[in-house]
Amino acid sequence: MSTEQQSPRDEALWKVAKKRVNFRRTFFSYILINIFLWTIWFFTDNDHQFTMHNLPWPVWVTLGWGIGIAFQFSDAYLFSRSDAAEREYQKLKNKQ
Repeated sequence: MSTEQQSPRDEALWKVAKKRVNFRRTFFSYILINIFLWTIWFFTDNDHQFTMHNLPWPVWVTLGWGIGIAFQFSDAYLFSRSDAAEREYQKLKNKQ
């Protein structure tokens, strides 16, 4: 008999756990792919100078995807409480 059958899992905690695991997988992919892209840039570009007018092309991938990673992190770790709607409801109810 598995532990899942012995005790029912808390669905709210299960959702948070899934978000956090998904974030870690995505972040790992982000790191590996960005290392790969920056390596390609490093070995194929002869001019390794960073100026405002001559940014390396992997910067755009790193920044764009990094913004998405930041939102996913905040959803998984900072704002992962599923009872936020319940708290807001109670706050509004108490104001009446």
